[in-house]
Amino acid sequence: MSEMVSWNLQLTVRDGQLDALRALMAEMVTSTQQEPGTIGYEWFLSADESTCHLHERYVDSAAALAHIGTFGSTFAERFLGCLEPTALYVYGNPSADVRGALDGFGAAYLGTFGGFHR
Repeated sequence: MSEMVSWNLQLTVRDGQLDALRALMAEMVTSTQQEPGTIGYEWFLSADESTCHLHERYVDSAAALAHIGTFGSTFAERFLGCLEPTALYVYGNPSADVRGALDGFGAAYLGTFGGFHR
């Protein structure tokens, strides 16, 4: 069984925050690129620029927890000023520490059922 942990965070862009969000997103992508356990980190924006999805993949819970720590200490306040979380789906088997960190976002957990990734 894979130890990979991933999630899809769904968010609403707060009124008047799109420009701030663009700058923050670029800063967060640059920071996350330096994290060795990050497999994927992708932002998506709806055509009307009101909805944002963030898809993140980590090699394991330790890598996910390291990212969450950096997020909390460096980006969380600005992130939540730009975006309102609406749903969080977590995939795999995250550790209790990762679950504890993500529960505040109202996380729904889905265990591996089948399939593969390359």
